[in-house]
Amino acid sequence: MGKTRALVSACAGAALIAVAGCGGGPATDGDASGPDDDPGALSGTITVLTQRTDLVDDGSMAAYATEFNRVHPGVTVRFEGITDYEGDVRARMDTGEYGDVLMIPGSVAKNDYPEFFAPLGEASDLSETYRFTDKSEVGGKVYGLAQFGTANGFVHNRAVWREAGVTAWPGTAREFLDALQAIKDTTDATPYYTNYKDGWPLVQWTANTGSVSCDGGAGDALAGPVSPWGSGGELGVVDGLLHDIVEDGLAEEDPTATDWEESKKLLAEGRIGTMMLGSWSITQMQKAAEEAGGLASDIGFLPFPARKAGTFCATLVSDYQQAVSIHSEHQEAARAWIDWFTDESGYSEKEGAVPTSRSAPMPPSLKDFVDGEVTFVERSEARTATVNAVDEAAGIGLNEPGYRRKLIDIARGAREGSRDDYFAGLDKRWDEAAETAGL
Repeated sequence: MGKTRALVSACAGAALIAVAGCGGGPATDGDASGPDDDPGALSGTITVLTQRTDLVDDGSMAAYATEFNRVHPGVTVRFEGITDYEGDVRARMDTGEYGDVLMIPGSVAKNDYPEFFAPLGEASDLSETYRFTDKSEVGGKVYGLAQFGTANGFVHNRAVWREAGVTAWPGTAREFLDALQAIKDTTDATPYYTNYKDGWPLVQWTANTGSVSCDGGAGDALAGPVSPWGSGGELGVVDGLLHDIVEDGLAEEDPTATDWEESKKLLAEGRIGTMMLGSWSITQMQKAAEEAGGLASDIGFLPFPARKAGTFCATLVSDYQQAVSIHSEHQEAARAWIDWFTDESGYSEKEGAVPTSRSAPMPPSLKDFVDGEVTFVERSEARTATVNAVDEAAGIGLNEPGYRRKLIDIARGAREGSRDDYFAGLDKRWDEAAETAGL
C-alpha cells in the first residue's frame, strides 16, 4: 500500500470478482505480439468489440482508429458497439465469433482465460510497466491489459452539499448519513440515488473492499471462511452503509424505477446529491452539468467514509481488460491496437480515469483526492480465481446486482427480514462454500 501520484466506464470491471464461465477454443503457446522493428508491416482487418456504444456512435472510436493508422497504416480497425455487452459477448464466446479485440466480460472465470484469449506476455515483465496485470494473470501469463483504472468513491453535486451546509468530507458512516439527512431536510434534492433498476452501479459498492482497511489485499482475504459480512468484515461495513441509506429514507422513493442515463442529468442539475460510482463517472457528470447550463466544478468526488490512522483511502481497480481473441487471424495487429490504445491514444486522460501505465500522472478529475492526500490503494487480484470459486459455490454473486437488490428491498420494507439476519445468512453461505472447497 502506498500513496501514489500516478494515474476507470463501466462498471463491471470495477467489481471484485468474476463469476464462472466455461467452454472456449484451443490453447496457444505463443504470445499475441507484433513485430518490433517495423510497425508499418502489420496488415489485416480487426474487429474491436466495445461496451462504449456512445463513442462508436459519435465517431470518437473512428477518430482513434485514424490516429492508430498513422503508425499502422496497413491495419483496418472496425468497431462493434454492444449495448448488452456482458450478456451478448459472453454468449458469443462459446461460438468462437467474438471479434479480434474485446473487453473481457466479468462473467468469464479467470482460470478460463487461456481457453479464450491469447497471452500478451509474462506477468513479471508487464507488471513493471502496467497496473492491474494481476487481474488477468493466469500461470504467469497476462491475458488482458486494462483500458484504464478507476478510483472508488461517491460522485456528488457540490452545490447541493453546500446548500445543506456540508463542506467537509464525512469520515464515518454516521457522518455520511447525517450529511444525507441534511440534504433531505434543507434542499429539494434526493440525497442518494441507488440505480437499483439498471443494477450494475450496485456492483460498484464491492470495489470499495480495501478502502475501509486501506489494505490492497482485502479482496484476496475473502478467499476463505472469513464471514465477510460479520463484525469487522469489510463487506459488512460497505453494504451496511447502503442498507442504512435506504432504511433511513435517504434514497429515491421507488428504486425499481431508476434510470442510469436520466440519473446523470438529475445529478448534474442538482436534483440528486450523491451516487456511488468509480472516478470514471466524474467527467461524464461534469459534461452533463455543462449541458444543463451549470458548472463542471459543481461535480466533485468523495472518498468512502472511513479513515485508517486518520487517513482516507481509495482503492484503484481495473476497468475492462482488453484481450486478443484466441481465434483471431490477425493477433499481431490486434495486439498492436491494444498497445497503442493503452500507451498512446490518450483515452484514459480524456475519460478522466486512472491510466494503466504506471508512469502517467493522475488525471485532473482526481485533483480533490490528490490535494486531500487520499491514499490510493491498488487492489491485489492474486486470489481472485479462488474468491470467484467461493462466490459461485455460495451463490451470492459479488459481481452481480441481485444480492444488493435484496438488501435494498429489506431496507425499504419490500421484503421481510433484517440487515443482521441477511448478513448472517450471507456469511453462512460464504463460509460453508469455502470450507467445502477446503480453504
